[in-house]
Amino acid sequence: MRTSRALAPSIALLLSATVLAGCSGSDSGGSSGKSGSPSGSTSASPYLPVPDGVTLTPQGTHLEVGDAAVVAYEPRQDEVGALDLTVTKLEKTTTKKTLSAWQLTDAQKASTPYFVHVSVKNVGESDLGGRRVPLYVVNEDNLLLESTPFASSFKACPSTALPKPFAAGATADVCLVYLAPDHGTLEAVSFRPDEDFNPITWTGEIEKYVPPKPKKKPKKKG
Repeated sequence: MRTSRALAPSIALLLSATVLAGCSGSDSGGSSGKSGSPSGSTSASPYLPVPDGVTLTPQGTHLEVGDAAVVAYEPRQDEVGALDLTVTKLEKTTTKKTLSAWQLTDAQKASTPYFVHVSVKNVGESDLGGRRVPLYVVNEDNLLLESTPFASSFKACPSTALPKPFAAGATADVCLVYLAPDHGTLEAVSFRPDEDFNPITWTGEIEKYVPPKPKKKPKKKG
């Protein structure tokens, strides 16, 4: 799979985005309806070994925001992770509105930030603590964009790795930041662990990010 660096990082810990060439049109969110079967359907043979009782969502399944998929991948050699993933919300914002406090390059300032909210449950046997949720977004050029690490102090969308530990049965609600180069668009969210995998994708309404209103301080009595 061809890789290239789309946005040069100005702060190594905070901002980096890698794009991977989408090798087929199946990543595009433009298809109508769902193909394959939603989470919970029977797959003839799992593409990776998973615990008994775990049914993987078939490759090529197209889902909508709010739908769940059970996926497996190899975070490292000889280790298999299995996750139940539900993309719960897609949000669009601007660098000026939400990233003005961060030091950005000109290329990063010209990107469009998207926030992808995901509910995650570990349904495998491997502890996945400290690893990033294995989801990409697909842009208008059919490229896969990696999530950009931020920090827990970025309240709008921390975009951090899974908490430690994150063993079997652990759950978390995470928000991931994706920077689409050249004011690009988010066409779909994609699970595609390697180039031979027929991706599982989510599409749906992309909402405008609205910062939460600050909580009012209680009035002092007397």
